[in-house]
Amino acid sequence: MDLKQLNATATALVAPGRGILAADESTPTIKKRFDAIGVKSTEETRQAYRDLLFTTKDAEQHISGVILYDETIRQNAVDGTPFPKLLAGRGIIPGIKVDMGAKAQAGFPGETFTQGLDGLRERLAEYKGLGARFAKWRAVYTIGEGLPSRGNMLANAQGLAAYAALCQEAGIVPIVEPEILMNGSHGIDRCYEVTCEVLHLVFGALADQRVALSGMLLKPNMVLSGEDSKTPASVKEVAAATVRCFRHVVPAAVPGIVFLSGGQSDEVATAHLDAMNKLGPHPWPLSFSYGRALQHAAQVAWKGKADRVAAAQKALAHRARLNGAAARGEYSPSMEKELVPA
Repeated sequence: MDLKQLNATATALVAPGRGILAADESTPTIKKRFDAIGVKSTEETRQAYRDLLFTTKDAEQHISGVILYDETIRQNAVDGTPFPKLLAGRGIIPGIKVDMGAKAQAGFPGETFTQGLDGLRERLAEYKGLGARFAKWRAVYTIGEGLPSRGNMLANAQGLAAYAALCQEAGIVPIVEPEILMNGSHGIDRCYEVTCEVLHLVFGALADQRVALSGMLLKPNMVLSGEDSKTPASVKEVAAATVRCFRHVVPAAVPGIVFLSGGQSDEVATAHLDAMNKLGPHPWPLSFSYGRALQHAAQVAWKGKADRVAAAQKALAHRARLNGAAARGEYSPSMEKELVPA
């Protein structure tokens, strides 16, 4: 393990004003996204859409890395260049999703455990050969009556840690993603408690597995009230609770935190990130690793039409620029209307 190189990659992914584009939707998930805009999901349409994303002009100014899916890392751009090579040539670090999804955990009704450790060492070696320099593994937790259970939190923490150790062995930076879902009517205080406990167990498991904290990144949820809460938290409340939680639990040795959007709207995800950075300085950079919150506007603009590619790229560049500003604590809602000319 070359810890110096791992740290350099992790640090580059959270460079000031830059964050990660999560383009690692599984085939069933991207089908849902395409269904919503009236596009048939085929290997060709998925390739065309990813080409649109990865060739957006000036995206590298605000996008430091892209998380790819197994299909995508093997595909080429329209001009024949492999996607990982295309991204690397633009100064964007290629990454890869390596988990096999969250499945029902035996003996734990309503809870899931993430699959994919079997054969992971060999898959990581292959992905590194294809150009991946970082990876992602997602564990999912639900807040409910008696949930999440300690057994479920422990199992997922150990899975995340085993994955991270294998990544570092392979010379790949692990992004550790424990996500507490927004589903439910819980208040922000309950999310705070669960997020702190989950992260406490995750970092304990990482220590047990001898994962070098300086060679990884954390991709967590923000501390939010449930989407059905009768008392939704304000942007300032979310920022304050999230920063307080992370200061209590996340070691300063971690090179950076890249938040997931987790179902938040584009504007709200950006506003939350900005509000947190306005509370800085922090022990670690706070940036983004957004999927839908970066791509939604581009998908709506595109609708699978070749003559709409420029409009879609304009929408993506706009959201990337705003999230880059939020990562610096320099975002303002007035910027939402400041579209850059195509």
